[in-house]
Amino acid sequence: MIIQNFKLLLITTVSVTILLLSSNVVLAQSKPTELDKSPMDISYLPKDYPLLKMNGKSKDQPIARIIYSRPQKSGREIFGNLIPYNSIWRLGANEATEIEFFKNVKIDGKAIPKGRYTLFCIPTENDWILIINKDNYAWGSFNYDSKKDVLRASCTTEKTQAITEALTIYFESTSAGANIVIMWDNLKASTPISW
Repeated sequence: MIIQNFKLLLITTVSVTILLLSSNVVLAQSKPTELDKSPMDISYLPKDYPLLKMNGKSKDQPIARIIYSRPQKSGREIFGNLIPYNSIWRLGANEATEIEFFKNVKIDGKAIPKGRYTLFCIPTENDWILIINKDNYAWGSFNYDSKKDVLRASCTTEKTQAITEALTIYFESTSAGANIVIMWDNLKASTPISW
């Protein structure tokens, strides 16, 4: 009798242990992904477009939006080091940065039809070349194809006093339309857009 009870206790203990271990494996497998080091963000033109739309203050589509990942400076030297000068850059991290125009626009005096594009740039020590490209499924700039360029435009750059920790891309309203503004580290680049 004691041996039978011991066997039953042993079988029960082993069964419970196996059940607990297998449930931990199932729980570990269903854990969500960790926060990306370069989280994705969206900038709209006009600024705060989703709130304007939600509050009934805008019935039209936005003029444009940019979808991009925001890498962090994290104490690194960015331009001329992490981002080499005179080389193609995806303007962010992870997938290439996307820009969508909901109406025809002009950049650097050149017409861009409404549609979705990819943004790249070539930073130099003095200015940048902003590139709008038709390849909407690029991961980074590894397979960048200049034959798919729709536009190359100059960006003015200036040093900033404050450090921008996370890459920031946004639209800044002007009397003639807006600027596409890119800020990271101690640098601000911009190029005008009109419609």
